Amino acid sequence: MSIRMHKPWLGIAEAKGLLRGNLGVYQLADEHQQVLYIGFAGGKSLFGLKGEVGHALQRLPQACLVRWEVTSAYLTRYKELLMLHRHDFGELPDNNEPLPLGVLRPAG
Repeated sequence: MSIRMHKPWLGIAEAKGLLRGNLGVYQLADEHQQVLYIGFAGGKSLFGLKGEVGHALQRLPQACLVRWEVTSAYLTRYKELLMLHRHDFGELPDNNEPLPLGVLRPAG
């Protein structure tokens, strides 16, 4: 089982009709599918993923693609996605705040 997020990217307009108030994680990307931000909707998030993605889009108007996973283990998955991004690109997405993270070395 891969830890990479393989969900398809959706345009913002399409995603707005599909997002709900679930707990989970999400990624925002530009038109080249370069991840701009990784975020999560937790227990204190108003309107869950729908609300968190909406707030993030206000801060990042250049984002035009989104994908997400619904999970109750949102903090673990959030940190996992950040560590994976740092492993792949040597740094966190530009719009994510520095955060103490472990080191992830995915297989294959």
